[in-house]
Amino acid sequence: MPFFEADYHAVMPETPKVLLVEPDEVHSRRISRVLSRQGFSVVRSVSGEAALVAIERSIPDLVVACSDLPGMTGGQLARRLRLDALTRTIPILMLTQDASAGLEREGLESGADAYISKSAHPDLLVLRMRALLREGPELVPVDEAARLRRARIVIVNSPRNDDGDDELSDDAPETTLGELLWRDGHTVTSIERSNDLIEGGWLRGADAPDCLVIELGSGREDLEFCRLLDARRQVVLEAGGIPFRTLGIVEAARFRRQSSGEFFEAGIDDLVPSDIALEALALRIRTLAQRRMAQDEFRQQEIERQQNALALEAARAKAEMAEALSQANTELARTNAQLIQAQAKLVHTAKMASLGELVAGIAHEINNPLAFTIAHADTVSRTLRSLRALEGSDEANALTEKGAARLDSMKLGLQRIQNLVLSLRRFSRLDESAFQKVDVPAALETALALLAHKLGKGIEVLRDLQAPVHLVCQPALLNQVVMNIVSNAADALADTSAERERPQGRIVISSAMEEGRYEITIADDGPGLPVDLRARVFEPFFTTKPVGTGTGLGLAIAYGVMEAHDGTIEITDANLPGGRGVGACFRLSIPVRMTEEGPVAIGRPS
Repeated sequence: MPFFEADYHAVMPETPKVLLVEPDEVHSRRISRVLSRQGFSVVRSVSGEAALVAIERSIPDLVVACSDLPGMTGGQLARRLRLDALTRTIPILMLTQDASAGLEREGLESGADAYISKSAHPDLLVLRMRALLREGPELVPVDEAARLRRARIVIVNSPRNDDGDDELSDDAPETTLGELLWRDGHTVTSIERSNDLIEGGWLRGADAPDCLVIELGSGREDLEFCRLLDARRQVVLEAGGIPFRTLGIVEAARFRRQSSGEFFEAGIDDLVPSDIALEALALRIRTLAQRRMAQDEFRQQEIERQQNALALEAARAKAEMAEALSQANTELARTNAQLIQAQAKLVHTAKMASLGELVAGIAHEINNPLAFTIAHADTVSRTLRSLRALEGSDEANALTEKGAARLDSMKLGLQRIQNLVLSLRRFSRLDESAFQKVDVPAALETALALLAHKLGKGIEVLRDLQAPVHLVCQPALLNQVVMNIVSNAADALADTSAERERPQGRIVISSAMEEGRYEITIADDGPGLPVDLRARVFEPFFTTKPVGTGTGLGLAIAYGVMEAHDGTIEITDANLPGGRGVGACFRLSIPVRMTEEGPVAIGRPS
């Protein structure tokens, strides 16, 4: 197996895609065949402009470009790729005709990651490409933020250099490599090579070097040292860190032989001959260090991005949970209110059903004895008149007249009971949820008759009925709503009379048609209703009456009945002329449509 097929312990694409930009057809075909045999997928272009079109169609893993291209040069192509966010991470290998320092400097400064001569051995070309690819797709060019940190360079001298200096040859130049790198703003450390150095913790962590510059000799111990460094880099990589870069300086004669590829197999990232120009060497070291710093910066940004994404997701989940909880609370409150209303309606329905049955039974039981009592009274009256005709004495006539007068009084009382029974029977109808034609004045009189015991003689009830006599609605609108409001007004007036010792009070019931709405107004001259209580009086079980004297359901029932008619109840101050108090005014308003029979309430069965 050739040495360049060895396992580099690096993550590379399964089939690396390479864009080869070479105008020389013969050289392009030769390189393409070599790369295809080594498992690369090659796309060829003859110019920089054509290469940009090919990159737009498919992003390659590596670009191999000739420095001398027609039109756009290789350096211009590299600079163009470094300007675009989609292409700035692509490694670029520059092909040159010679190895002059000026040409190499120009290629590296344009954005290329490495260069190689076209005359180099094909195996070295493949090894150089694999070394670039194994750095991973996260590679990004250095930016201004990355330059704020000084690159850490460590020069590892060969043990054979007794003076420990960092010169590349016996002829020491005026400016050493360390001085040149120091002038570039880097932190430079020079140490003597030793296997013990690898075991220390200085190769990992926050203070780890960005680039190691290693003097390599011809012995096997140099290869072993490179392998130990590569193993240490794998430990850093597995721990989630960015490993340092390595550059080897090998003897010029060995560099030009194929055997120098063994150092790439051992894990070296870049290899230069010992006779390389000092400025070109410094440029290569700077490029490796900056690439490592850029990768570390990208890794930190990615960690921050992931943390921000997690925090954002947690905040979003918390907000969604809070919103869901708020909606659940709102829905629960709405459901609870509906349950309270339903409970009130159920209580009211049960009470009204029981009351209807009770009233119907009482009316039936009273009506039977009333019927025969009235009939017998007529019989007794006729008998007394017959007796008076037969008896001639004055005393007999006086007794007969007295008995007839008593019978007439008894008949009047029995007639009142009969009228009350009729009112109770009307009030106890079980079909009151259906819309029916109702005689409004008659219904009001029925309600007032049932409340006669509350009104008594001290409360004056006035009527001002201007609206049509008949209204198609639910009988409950008048049987319950009006009766409950009038009953509350009577209680308020009774309380006022007790406090002020004034037996008189007024209740005014009026009706009118206003802009397509049937309105009934019930006003009194009692103490009135405070503004802060007006919204609460329609709540089930809320009452202002003393404990044991009110259920708190009357106005809640009235509100439900008005809802069934799509109507409204408004409470204002009455301010009746000559009134004894501010008083309360309940205005009942329901929408109607006019028909030939009169107004018909717009609503739905409750």
